[in-house]
Amino acid sequence: MADRVMKIASERAVVVFTKSSCCMCHTMTQLMTDLAVNALVYELDSDPRGKEMERALLKMLGGRGPAVPAVFIGGRLVGGTNKIMSLHLAGELRPMLTNAGALWV
Repeated sequence: MADRVMKIASERAVVVFTKSSCCMCHTMTQLMTDLAVNALVYELDSDPRGKEMERALLKMLGGRGPAVPAVFIGGRLVGGTNKIMSLHLAGELRPMLTNAGALWV
């Protein structure tokens, strides 16, 4: 299932795995919108194999914390809410997004 996650994660410069009932997922997708990033938002609860994918994401995140939101930038798993917000507040998120081709300078 991790290979399916990685295949989806490589489809766009930014991919956010979410669940429709998750408020942090909404916050993460809104941040991407506010930054003018056209992220692929993949809702796990709309996929019949979403639970399996969620377990794979949890494993990829080191088995701790919630599995969603999980943010991939440039095909690489960057992390969840805490990691993305920390990068954003430190001014490191925009350069990552630019390097991945998700933002135009």
